[in-house]
Amino acid sequence: MNKMKVITTDASKNLFWQETETEFAMQTDCMHVVNVFPELKGQQIEGFGGAVTEASVYSASKLAADKREEVLKGYYGEEGLRYNLARVHIHSCDFALGNYTYVEEGDKNLSSFDVAHDREYLFPFLKEAMVLCDGNLDFLASPWSPPAYMKTNGEMNHGGKLKAEYAPLWAAYYVKFIKAYAEEGIHISYITVQNEPMAVQTWDSCIYEAAEEGTFVKNYLAPALKDAGLSHIQIFVWDHNKEEVYDRAKATFDVEGVREEVAGIAVHWYTGDHFDALRAVKQAFPEKKLFFTEGCVEYSRFADSGETQKAEMYAHDILGNLKAGVEAYFDWNILLDEKGGPNHVGNFCAAPMMLDGKGGVEKRLTYYYIGHFSRYIKKGAVQLMTSTYTDKIETVAFVNPDGERVVVILNKSSEPVEITLRECGMGTNTVVMAHSIVTLCYTKQIFDDLSPFFIKKNTKKTTPF
Repeated sequence: MNKMKVITTDASKNLFWQETETEFAMQTDCMHVVNVFPELKGQQIEGFGGAVTEASVYSASKLAADKREEVLKGYYGEEGLRYNLARVHIHSCDFALGNYTYVEEGDKNLSSFDVAHDREYLFPFLKEAMVLCDGNLDFLASPWSPPAYMKTNGEMNHGGKLKAEYAPLWAAYYVKFIKAYAEEGIHISYITVQNEPMAVQTWDSCIYEAAEEGTFVKNYLAPALKDAGLSHIQIFVWDHNKEEVYDRAKATFDVEGVREEVAGIAVHWYTGDHFDALRAVKQAFPEKKLFFTEGCVEYSRFADSGETQKAEMYAHDILGNLKAGVEAYFDWNILLDEKGGPNHVGNFCAAPMMLDGKGGVEKRLTYYYIGHFSRYIKKGAVQLMTSTYTDKIETVAFVNPDGERVVVILNKSSEPVEITLRECGMGTNTVVMAHSIVTLCYTKQIFDDLSPFFIKKNTKKTTPF
């Protein structure tokens, strides 16, 4: 009998990634339908991952060997989240033990450049993660601030700008970083120009107006990468909140020649959903990739939120981003201590896995909700258009490279929702319980076996929705 796999997380019933099967058959119900349209395709997924910060790997170093291995396998192993992406910071960020760079202060030719700081905690963790991924771990790197002597305010924190005379040297710094990491076997695939370039923070930060970011890319960063034989490194701009992404991208690309040098646009979630802003960017700049590069539950705003609320925040945002055309999703810190740090300015937050204060690790509900996407939507998957009969649930669907369909359904409401998942007149009827999330997986072979009405693969070129 042909079956569909149903994976359920329902914290109220203590169910986490519980796998069951349901029959796949012709469907006549028209009142509870979630449609999947296999001919209507969207973006192709590059993967899922999180930020491997100094705070994360320092926290991991406090664990016994078996618990540290639990963290690594929990993110990169087959039984875990199956991450294939990782974000790293170019020298320090707020989730580091303090401000640091890879050069001596005032070094005007980068002769002192050395990534030795990262050898104690970061490199060993990243290399073990790469082994678990069979080497299939792609890295995105982001700076939070240039060294203090390169900035107008003379410090790494509290904003400030890159001094114009140091633009060539700062571009050369990226090149040295990428090459130094490559010597360790850690190959950077993507870089963002600046983390949150319009935020003056009490921690590492630097301000770029849109034209300034574009000019830096066009005149300094892109040429430096090309001259170093690193033109394969994909440059992303913005790397900040979604509400401003369209206006910011437009203004940056107004700088003559910069659009050709930029591979994509990166966004964060801290100012709300703004999924339509992502659609606007996709419509205006269809050739550009769109990456979600950071989101977390900030204790400054959501300290009192429950675990279900935190998990639903994540799932709602991931789902909305994917439907709007995002190709890659990076969570923020993969691991933090029981306080939500360490953080050198006290900017604490939650993470999907956290130390429990007793020598162990706690997987938060957020971890399992992320897994409903990252475990089943594979690199190379393509979004399929869906329709839903009710606003009580949110849905997104993909087809994996092997033809498997993956449909994620989130129910944030306080009552069960009956659904009939349907593709080409066939599917299954099930119930998505209150405050739960399900992933349904099925293959094209089901149609070949059961339905004489199966719509054969459309070989004509289709326009992404």
